[in-house]
Amino acid sequence: MRRIAAWLCRFALLPVAAAGAVFAAGPDTSGPPIQSMSALAFGPDGALFIGDGKAGAVHALALGDRAARKPTERLVIKDLEEKIAALLGAKADMIMIHDMAVDPIAADTFLAVSRGRSAWDSSWTLPNDIADADVLLRIAPDGAISAVTLNKHTWTTAALPNPVDAGRKHPWKEGISLRADTITDIAYADGLLYVAGLSNEEFASTMWKVPYPFGARAEATTLEIYHGAHGEYESNAPIRTFLPYRLKGQPFMLAAFLCTPLVTFPVSDLVGGKHLKGRTVGEFGWGNYPLDMLAYVKEGQQRLLLANSNLPLMIIDPARIESFEGEIVSKVQGYTAGVPYEIRSGAGIQQMDSFGDKFVMAIRRMPGGRLVLESMPIDRF
Repeated sequence: MRRIAAWLCRFALLPVAAAGAVFAAGPDTSGPPIQSMSALAFGPDGALFIGDGKAGAVHALALGDRAARKPTERLVIKDLEEKIAALLGAKADMIMIHDMAVDPIAADTFLAVSRGRSAWDSSWTLPNDIADADVLLRIAPDGAISAVTLNKHTWTTAALPNPVDAGRKHPWKEGISLRADTITDIAYADGLLYVAGLSNEEFASTMWKVPYPFGARAEATTLEIYHGAHGEYESNAPIRTFLPYRLKGQPFMLAAFLCTPLVTFPVSDLVGGKHLKGRTVGEFGWGNYPLDMLAYVKEGQQRLLLANSNLPLMIIDPARIESFEGEIVSKVQGYTAGVPYEIRSGAGIQQMDSFGDKFVMAIRRMPGGRLVLESMPIDRF
């Protein structure tokens, strides 16, 4: 099993060329030059985007034609780490999931995985701080798990201009390189792949816009926000999770940062080479990593769902964001401020994505310790 897994997951660990360079290849013996799988997302044509923080690049993997499926039944895998470990010839306590994305066409769930969990010993470290994901798995709607053979797929790669240097150390995570935060989240909208993370600029928090299909040079906008819990403007903490969303008919980025400011950025102001101050519309509590954000519809109403490391699931009515006047620009007196939200049970959720229009697919650490993959009915939210 170990020999099979090593062959399935073999990557060409090649350096990515100058910023703006684009590589393209058909199926070959090496596959795309992936050094880490930091973040996953899907495009409208079914391409799987892989954010590669270590290489400072993004890859688009063409999965090919596949039958469209709409999930009608729940999927629950109660011992996810054990099943993945059996496939890879590893121990369950080594398995660590870095990101998850659900194919909107075939309803397959893709996982970026490493064997680095034994080093995860702090609530303030994240999977990308500890290891580089080097395994891509596919979970079918019936629960079957398989490794993706990357060298059988057509791919393209685009480099990000000026990603944060690997030699720069994290200011408060001992021994961690800031390179781990080169790419913290990715999302596609309107012909562009948006990439959040850290650059080498003076204001390090950055949003890159990468035209897709890849070809034109990526552009970078540096970001600054007011953090109400800290009582100061910040430009070195990256976005942790974000969502392209229209407010009053205009495209925005809704972004959540560590400890947990919710900030809006007009897409029209994400201009290459410029510096942009976001509008902080909510402070949702400190001591917490926001992990994932998605939009869904329940009973005809749009809602936003935010998963957190140390706080409950949060449900936000986007109409409340639209009607919120002003912004948070002074230190918050208390634990929360700004746009209100509802809470739901969901402790332990580490990843989530839409699973058709009736379910939310989630990876959740249960109180007994097991990691579970489950599709939860939207009705519960």
